Amino acid sequence: MAKLEGFRIKNFRALKDITLGRVGNSRKAEPITAMTAVIGKNGVGKSTLFDAFGFLSDCLKSGVEEACDARGRGGFEKIVPQGQSGPIEFEVYYREDGNARPITYELSIDIDSSKRPYVRKERLRQRRKGEKYGYPFSFLVLNKGKGIAWKGEQVGIDETEADFDFDKLMESIKSGKEESRETEVVELEDYRRLGIATLGSLKQHPRISAFRKFIEGWYLSYFTPDAARSLPLAGPQKHLNTHGDNLGNVVQFMEREHSKRFQSILQRIAEKIPGVEKIETEKTNDGRLLLRFNDKGFQDPFYSQQMSDGTLKVFAYLLLLEDPTPPPFLCIEEPENGLYHKLLESLATEFRKHATGRKGGSQVFITTHQPYFVDALKPEEVWVLEKGKDGFSTIRRASNDKIVKNLVEEGLPLGGLWYSDYLDER
Repeated sequence: MAKLEGFRIKNFRALKDITLGRVGNSRKAEPITAMTAVIGKNGVGKSTLFDAFGFLSDCLKSGVEEACDARGRGGFEKIVPQGQSGPIEFEVYYREDGNARPITYELSIDIDSSKRPYVRKERLRQRRKGEKYGYPFSFLVLNKGKGIAWKGEQVGIDETEADFDFDKLMESIKSGKEESRETEVVELEDYRRLGIATLGSLKQHPRISAFRKFIEGWYLSYFTPDAARSLPLAGPQKHLNTHGDNLGNVVQFMEREHSKRFQSILQRIAEKIPGVEKIETEKTNDGRLLLRFNDKGFQDPFYSQQMSDGTLKVFAYLLLLEDPTPPPFLCIEEPENGLYHKLLESLATEFRKHATGRKGGSQVFITTHQPYFVDALKPEEVWVLEKGKDGFSTIRRASNDKIVKNLVEEGLPLGGLWYSDYLDER
């Protein structure tokens, strides 16, 4: 399964310039782990970091202008840090599988003369097959919706500089110096939409298509218990949506398509939720499927509409981890909200088991401010987000602190060290 190894963000609210893991100009850095958690105090930018992933996903789905206005972001000028100039920039470094050559995607979003956001630059790069060293080759280069794409798997433009002369490259293409049967000059009709969204739907661009599918497959959880309590129209659905209001539909799909496995899943989930003895399903006359929780000490069952926020959250998260075709990247903001503190370490363990399992589960990315959750994690899995004196966020890996790493190796829990201020910058 595809794996994100690094992510760089520039000019996105308090995230003036931060990098997690390995990117193009720091390929010797350790990549992001399969299970990753970002911790920090209130107001340091954890929600902003979560939203940066959501913003990139929204750019792909609906275009950059709509993404700037979506989810209460307030438009481009509200996203760019106050007093700063320049575009919003992202860099994504990922692999299709463990042995694949890494691909780097660069995106730059700016505003035009009418103050409307547009895609200033897109570039996809990959080292050629068989090459382990050297600068990667670009196989997609777009400036303001115009540029060049290379078909197939191997061809690209050789770049010796991090930033090359785009106009000179275009002249080479037009003059025939760089032109080949694999070269395609492209011009998008709408330069407010990502080129990977358009070109990634074409069969002749398999590398672009693979990257588009990777971003499209990201699951960012905006789960709310009230949404999960709703009684949707009947009809099985394969995947849980971001708000969780189709929980009953997913249960219906699992029971219909994976009946024996689903009963086993319900039993395992029941064992992990305190006070719940058994979870069953009940069909209504109109074909809907109700979740029935048999609580210890009560003869009559409770339905999902009557269950606590915490119980529904745990059930939704654990059901999400049992998806037969899980998303490549699973991002959850503060899963601890509404949960009993002694349940958090167990939940963190379930997330890691899913992320590192042999079956190739989702890569899991969590933001949290709960030490009990962090107790189950390793220093290399935890990033500390802090607010600098200039008001902008900085980020560092907990394992970079030798004292913290040694204390954890001696048996001290990482969350306890965080609570005792050992993870604060010294």
